[in-house]
Amino acid sequence: MSVSDLSNPAADRRFVKAAMARPLLEADQEAKLARDWRENEDEAALHDLTMAYMRLVISIAGKFRHYGLPISDLIQEGNIGLMQAAARFEPSREVRFSTYATWWIRASIQDYVLRNWSIVRTGTTAAQKSLFFNLKRIRAQIDDLNDETLSAESTAFIATELGVKEAEVEKMAARMSASDRSLNLPIGEDGGSQYQDLIPDDAETPEEAYTRVHDGEQRSQWVREAMSRLTEREQVIIRRRRLTENTETLEALGQELGISKERVRQIEQAALNKLRSVLGEIVGDPEAAGILPEA
Repeated sequence: MSVSDLSNPAADRRFVKAAMARPLLEADQEAKLARDWRENEDEAALHDLTMAYMRLVISIAGKFRHYGLPISDLIQEGNIGLMQAAARFEPSREVRFSTYATWWIRASIQDYVLRNWSIVRTGTTAAQKSLFFNLKRIRAQIDDLNDETLSAESTAFIATELGVKEAEVEKMAARMSASDRSLNLPIGEDGGSQYQDLIPDDAETPEEAYTRVHDGEQRSQWVREAMSRLTEREQVIIRRRRLTENTETLEALGQELGISKERVRQIEQAALNKLRSVLGEIVGDPEAAGILPEA
């Protein structure tokens, strides 16, 4: 069964089950398959390489299920990203394919979600995309998830945190509240299945655990090297705003550093742009910005 077979709930479940049952690749196996494909255009090697990481596609697609789009469509788009990764991957670099592919899979699924929500047009800013993908997370942080309408205080806080206008926050909150879909809605002609039947478990998958163990230190090393090229103040802001679970507010950092919260935001954005550029140089690919925590 291939990803193109995703056309009905039963096929979806069979595909997911088959993908999750495939064995993980060791580093030497992965490298050989990648070389065979890149150097010899061995389609069998490409198939074995990509199918071994379909579980990664399924896992990442599951994280975008709350946007009301069919999980099968998300998996299809993630597979496009996986194929792009296979086409661009250079086995000579000391990077696991799973690490590299994660950036492409996530980017492909994000683009699909944004297109289907009809909020991305030519000229849409990175800040607006950040608002779309981070609104619920920030609302949860400030404990403002009960009401469909955001309070004025919450709207102002989110707008400041993400660098967008308050009107954009209000509009996005309204759109996302209106588009929430129950996971218990029936699907298929017979209504015998529900959307939740196609959703992977949120628990860490074997692939995620494997990637974390084998690739975590490499990613940390890249980030440390990139951070060393920032100024001391930039490092402080990035660590406290992006590299910690308990994120510091712009206002608190501004008071500590003796500058305005708007100046903190400007320094943070400039430092992030610098980090993305440096990471692209270190890893040898502009998509390496995916190593950084999402905005």
